[in-house]
Amino acid sequence: MSFFGTSTTNTSATAEKDIEMADPPTDSISSMSFSSQADFLAVGSWDNSVRIYEVSSGGKTTGKAMYQHQGPVLSVCWNKEGNKILSGGADNAGRMLDVQTGTTTQVAQHDAPIKSVKWVDAQSGILATGSWDKTVKYWDLRASQPVASVTLPERCYSMDVQYPLMVVGTAERHIQIFNLSNPTTAYKTMQSPLKWQTRVVTCFTASTSSGFAVASIEGRVAIQYVEDKDSSNNFSFKCHRRDITPNAKDQSMVYAVNDISFHPVHGTFSTCGSDGTIHFWDKDARTRLKTFDAAPGPITCSSFNRTGSIFAYAVSYDWSKGHSGMAPGHPNKLMLHACKDDEVKKRPRK
Repeated sequence: MSFFGTSTTNTSATAEKDIEMADPPTDSISSMSFSSQADFLAVGSWDNSVRIYEVSSGGKTTGKAMYQHQGPVLSVCWNKEGNKILSGGADNAGRMLDVQTGTTTQVAQHDAPIKSVKWVDAQSGILATGSWDKTVKYWDLRASQPVASVTLPERCYSMDVQYPLMVVGTAERHIQIFNLSNPTTAYKTMQSPLKWQTRVVTCFTASTSSGFAVASIEGRVAIQYVEDKDSSNNFSFKCHRRDITPNAKDQSMVYAVNDISFHPVHGTFSTCGSDGTIHFWDKDARTRLKTFDAAPGPITCSSFNRTGSIFAYAVSYDWSKGHSGMAPGHPNKLMLHACKDDEVKKRPRK
């Protein structure tokens, strides 16, 4: 384990006074996750590293720890107690940092890159890993072999858990829904309601009915409820689009939606896209709550802290324009936004 950086003051601020964190990764940022116990942020990057930062009052950040994969890191999460960080990467391995001892161990193995790692708060805690080898595996961290494995219809692109619900989005627009009390058999299998490749699936928080949001590479999000009795509430909407010329009102420039994060308290959610914008939404009132000023590059990932008072996001190249879009000096930033109540609280239904 290596430590990096000492505490720093705020280095710069955008018009909205969002705070740029010091010591970001040296390559594109793939994933981020706040601890459920304290304001520690784990960040995974294409530079093969996982970095852990402490976020103090006023947005001051301190690098606390760093560990390595043998390939790009594609996903990070924490266990429920906040004392272990889990990560998956292009080295086909799931790795764990024990915060108390500072030791790193390999805890999962697939036959292809691990695209998503999620903590399942069941029994004494289980790590779920979704891979491009078309499986989800469940791991007890004390054992070298998975406790169970599920074959998916295609490669795992995105996965989320809001116990007992787990949703997996794969290539070819398949979505598999699991009730984790029966983790080896899909409760429901469906095609994405969106026409284009799935980019992210994220489960609702603070919701009386279980469901999830799914977003595609074509600037569109669908709100999807699990149970048929709630299906009348399903809908989709366009976002992360631009007019080709000002005032054209054609919205013909279409961008991928890279990440969706649900607010832990209010159940509202964020979308972030390849167009460099972030929006906060209320799914129940079907309204947009906030639009951020456009960033100088795509927004690759985002995360709310445990209280929903801090919203972290990454400005990074997402390869949405292929190799030609990777210009030298492309921004690679970690940003913090202090959430105001009126940005994240639900609106009364019209």
